[in-house]
Amino acid sequence: MKSGVFEHQEIAELVEAYRPVWALGHALSLMSWDSETYMPRGGVEERALAKAELQVLRRKLLLRDELKKALERAKSVEGLNEYEEGIVRVIEREVRIASSIPEKLLYEFSRLREEATHAWREAKAKDDYSIFKPYMEKIIEYARKIADSLGWEGHPYNALLDLYEEGLRVEDVDRIFDAIIPESKAVLEKVRSSGYFPERHPLEEVEYRRQDMEAVNREVLDVLGYPWDRGRLDVSPHPFTISMGVGDVRITTRYEGRDFRHTLFAVIHEFGHALYELQVDPRLKATPLAGGASLGVHESQSRFWENVVGRSREFTGLISPVLRRHLSFLKGYSDEELYRYFNIVRPGLIRVEADELTYNFHIYLRYRLEKMMVAGEIKAGDLPELWNSMMEELLGVKPKGYRDGVLQDIHWSHGSIGYFPTYTLGNVIAAQIKAKVDSELGGLEKLAGSEEGLARLREFLADRIHRWGSTFPPKELVKRALGEPINPEYFNSYIRSKFLRD
Repeated sequence: MKSGVFEHQEIAELVEAYRPVWALGHALSLMSWDSETYMPRGGVEERALAKAELQVLRRKLLLRDELKKALERAKSVEGLNEYEEGIVRVIEREVRIASSIPEKLLYEFSRLREEATHAWREAKAKDDYSIFKPYMEKIIEYARKIADSLGWEGHPYNALLDLYEEGLRVEDVDRIFDAIIPESKAVLEKVRSSGYFPERHPLEEVEYRRQDMEAVNREVLDVLGYPWDRGRLDVSPHPFTISMGVGDVRITTRYEGRDFRHTLFAVIHEFGHALYELQVDPRLKATPLAGGASLGVHESQSRFWENVVGRSREFTGLISPVLRRHLSFLKGYSDEELYRYFNIVRPGLIRVEADELTYNFHIYLRYRLEKMMVAGEIKAGDLPELWNSMMEELLGVKPKGYRDGVLQDIHWSHGSIGYFPTYTLGNVIAAQIKAKVDSELGGLEKLAGSEEGLARLREFLADRIHRWGSTFPPKELVKRALGEPINPEYFNSYIRSKFLRD
């Protein structure tokens, strides 16, 4: 049956043929959410087995004759509209990837990832890399096998980049880092010498009650416009967002007991991810277009809300009454002091705690290591020492243990090699979005200080980016939405304007 966005019967039939794949993805997302939140540790082995079997089943569903024939019929139709072209592109890409990766490799890698994630948790808790090292060795081996199965030109890492960010290549990432790393170093030096944005703040050491921060986080989500009838807020070791569909998008945070900005901004960050999924055109639900265009575009949304909006003076003033109502220890701290606390600038060891100026150095480090892993230039045993030396080179700090170094991120245990560059891509696009908001809506600052202004921002993002879902490839979506290709100079302008103006 045709819908309002699909005009040709062949496309409607292709969407119907894809529906079992979508349904299985829905179930796998729910299982992943449960694994990270409420599943008891004893369920790891069976969950790993179940997810591996379902991943293989998903591959079989993608490669079945019914779907392939429907795809070929749809490709032969002339005059497809934008949504219909998107359906064909997305499904054809999925089929290509599924047919390229052998079933045995997919099954083994799926089991490995589930087991590796729990080994990583134990290794991090015990600060013992030797527990995780055997899994890391296998993950590197499988990443290289997957790259070879997919096929690549120029560098094997290109195949893995494309899995997470359609069309992204090593030369794109190099161009971005070549532009922003030198500028970030220059701005960082000036900020540290000026002293306005502190390296340390007394509020970092103040303890909070979990129930107080739970109340804060929920009220801040209310201010941001989070629809509770289609979302949840839960707790996990590593904050994340996961979508089961346009009507069910869930976020998590964590509570560490002190330095309340970490849990607060984790919530604002994940809200940005969730909003993207929640504002996809509802006519696209249960289709392959009902999700974000890419991880980089997704990260631009979370970074836009967390940093560009959330760490602004105006938004700080907006949520200040909420904070003061629940956190009595803020008595005596002005809104200006809260703003400076939210924008501490300090080279540190932990990526998820890094400020806007130093965050991309953390990604640059991981990018360099991943390229070497995939090229066969380094092994799992080399990672801790290389990690530590690169941290010292880039930020002048060196981990004392593994949990603050090579074991700090969950991504490699998930087998997600090629993922990290999308974080910096997101930072760059977020700054580009701000420039567009400044030019078309009269300035981000005046919008961030009121709930009405935040609603206008949500509407702007829905119209330019969110409603399209995966209809367009990420590079095309950015050009359509913002009027030009991805340009790292907007990020450089943003950090100069914010951090050097005071």
